[in-house]
Amino acid sequence: MNVEKAIREYLPNILHMSLATCVNNKPWVCEVHFVYDDDLNLYWRSAPERRHSQEIAVNPHVAGNIVTQHGEGEKPRGLYFEGTAERLSGLTEESPEYQLFADRFGLGPEILDSPHNFYKATVADWYVFDARESSPAQKYHLEG
Repeated sequence: MNVEKAIREYLPNILHMSLATCVNNKPWVCEVHFVYDDDLNLYWRSAPERRHSQEIAVNPHVAGNIVTQHGEGEKPRGLYFEGTAERLSGLTEESPEYQLFADRFGLGPEILDSPHNFYKATVADWYVFDARESSPAQKYHLEG
């Protein structure tokens, strides 16, 4: 399997991801709408008072998955990632990160003035779990 090709073909079809954070050995997971760039970095917007936003400020290590639900009899495929996250600041209408959100979700410059922060996950490792093309199901790895 061409792991990078599988990731690039899968990402455009999914709008939200599960994001995991952890502080003081207490893990947390949430759902966020995301965008991505050509380098397979992930971006999302979130309110600063959200638990995951507060935890990223303490511990930048994150993990997550990007999956679609599959029905009975359908073979699953999903993406998993590990990396580090950071809050972005100073974005403008010319910022590539803003453009990704504007293009994917049809959002305008008002999102730059909202109370939500922009975040970036630099993915160190990608994994594809695949039962569609692999028999038996396999997990494939792509280093970021």
